[in-house]
Amino acid sequence: MVVKMRDEYEINRLNPRKNPYSNRLKKQITININTDAVDYFKSLSEKTGIPYQTLINMYLIDCAENRRELKMVWE
Repeated sequence: MVVKMRDEYEINRLNPRKNPYSNRLKKQITININTDAVDYFKSLSEKTGIPYQTLINMYLIDCAENRRELKMVWE
């Protein structure tokens, strides 16, 4: 049996719901991260089973949501 696609669709009727993940969209960027930091998250990844890039993203989200400020001491 061959099913033909319609020439036109009413897009609004196909999926009238708003995307529930639209506020969680990610943006691909290029960033230079210290090798020690990457190695740290890779070791956490092996322990937790969560990909290291996801762990880095989770950490950055936590910092942003809790408005953490960097505290540096120069000696």
